[in-house]
Amino acid sequence: QLQFVESGGGLVQPGGSLTLSCAASGFTLDVETIGWFRQAPGKVLEGVSCIFSSDNSTYYADNVKGRFTISRDNAKNTMYLQMNSLKPEDTAVYYCAPGKLDVVAGGLIPISSSWGQGTQVTVSS
Repeated sequence: QLQFVESGGGLVQPGGSLTLSCAASGFTLDVETIGWFRQAPGKVLEGVSCIFSSDNSTYYADNVKGRFTISRDNAKNTMYLQMNSLKPEDTAVYYCAPGKLDVVAGGLIPISSSWGQGTQVTVSS
């Protein structure tokens, strides 16, 4: 059974940085395309970034490109999201889950109904 435990969130001022972690169990991260997703209050779930299992290339949503960096440590079976230059609009609960690109509408969408508890990121002065 695929399970994810997200951690590393917190309260940070605009312009600050955080690194999120996603520890996986029940499978090895590099055999699936796993992404970071986020949901802000009153907003739809948004695909933020992923590492493709096929070639280890990465995807970033336009609004985080250049600020966020996704990485994976296969030995620890853990994925990370380094977030720099944080903005108030980055405030959300962040989750990791299997995903794929939506070739019609664009963007990263989840392909699993199983979610971890997420980790809250709040960007505020």
